Amino acid sequence: MSKANRSKALAILAYFTFVGLIIAFIMNLEKRDRFIFFHIRQMLGLILMLIISNVIEAYVNSIFGSILWVITFLFWLHGLTTAIKGKSTEIPFIGNYFQSWFENIK
Repeated sequence: MSKANRSKALAILAYFTFVGLIIAFIMNLEKRDRFIFFHIRQMLGLILMLIISNVIEAYVNSIFGSILWVITFLFWLHGLTTAIKGKSTEIPFIGNYFQSWFENIK
C-alpha cells in the first residue's frame, strides 16, 4: 500500500467510532503522519461534542441536546468526507479550536 493510500485509510478509520480513532492513533505512532494526526484531532473534538450533546440531552434540555447531536453528526460527515478526499479541511466554525486544543497530538 502506498504512503498516500495508507494515510488516507487511517484518516478515514479515525472517524469510525472511538475504537477506530485509537487504532488510527496507534498505527500512526511510528510514521507520525501529519495528515492522520490532523483528522485524529478533528475526531477527538467531535467525540467531545457528542458527549456534551448527550449530557445536555439527558440532563438539561432534550431538544437542544438533539439539535447539538445533529450538528455533531453533520460535522462528522464533513470530516469523513474531507478524509476520503485526502484533504485537511477543518470542520466549520470549531475545527480550528480542535486543532489547538489537541495540538500536543502530533
